[in-house]
Amino acid sequence: MADPADGARHSMAYVEETTAGETPSSPGFQTLRHNSTSLGLSKNTLQSEELRSDRQVSHFRHGTRQVGGDIVGELSYGTFDDFLAAVLCDDWQTDTPEADEDTLKAGTKRKSFTIERYFEDIGQYLRYKGCQFNTLSLSISPDSIVQATFGLTGLDQDDPAQTVLTGATYSAETTSEPMDSFSGTIKEGGSELGIVTELSLSLENGLEAQYAVGKEKAAAISIGRSNLTGNVTVYFESATLLNKFINETESTLSFVLSDGTDQYEFTLPRIKYNGGQPDVGGPGPVTLSLPIQALYDDTEGTQIKIVRGPTP
Repeated sequence: MADPADGARHSMAYVEETTAGETPSSPGFQTLRHNSTSLGLSKNTLQSEELRSDRQVSHFRHGTRQVGGDIVGELSYGTFDDFLAAVLCDDWQTDTPEADEDTLKAGTKRKSFTIERYFEDIGQYLRYKGCQFNTLSLSISPDSIVQATFGLTGLDQDDPAQTVLTGATYSAETTSEPMDSFSGTIKEGGSELGIVTELSLSLENGLEAQYAVGKEKAAAISIGRSNLTGNVTVYFESATLLNKFINETESTLSFVLSDGTDQYEFTLPRIKYNGGQPDVGGPGPVTLSLPIQALYDDTEGTQIKIVRGPTP
């Protein structure tokens, strides 16, 4: 028996497409750092409902093809900038708001990618076309590296191959340090918040593959609203944040993630809390869980803004 593929020899790369579902000729792939992935092809199934005296199933067919899954990685400067732009559906605006800083906001620009997985120990390539970014999840916990999870929806998969695409080139992966949870700051309502035990964000675009008669692969991918939610968990030491939930008071939330050299500043310029539960599960400190709904802000023109640049 031949040795099976090992995850330690797995690599990924991506290239943006000009036309959704078509890999560019002589593609310039960007090698991608990642922790894990579930990106793959699945199919719907069609089972015959024909009744037989022997009670057996006599016919079974494969249905429409669908590509989807997650890419999970440790947030590091420059590594996922293309993915952040794709899931927010906009482009980075360079030298904004200041020189050497770039700003990204939620928009309506659709982007698609060919994503390649390579199992080096068995020499096998798997390529997925027309991949768009449906979701983003950020998880920030004490004494941990910040984890980013990107959910994708794609149009189709090429047949497995053992050769590089003609003319393909590969840029080296980034080398920046992963960002941790203790090198940045969190502000709520403009004031620094030092009692946070956990912070998470979840952005959903509502992507759905659309099918047509006579085609087994998706004909297109539709998009819904950009819905940004999250959760802040804090030590329950006053009623300040709880009162914002009780009174439906709007607020703001911002946080900085840094590697000591470069940073991302995430700003949610208009939020409402839709819960506030000071559960007690034992004799230890009581925490308050505050679910968040981000809303469109007229001044910023977005529900989320990300600014990248050097750490001051």
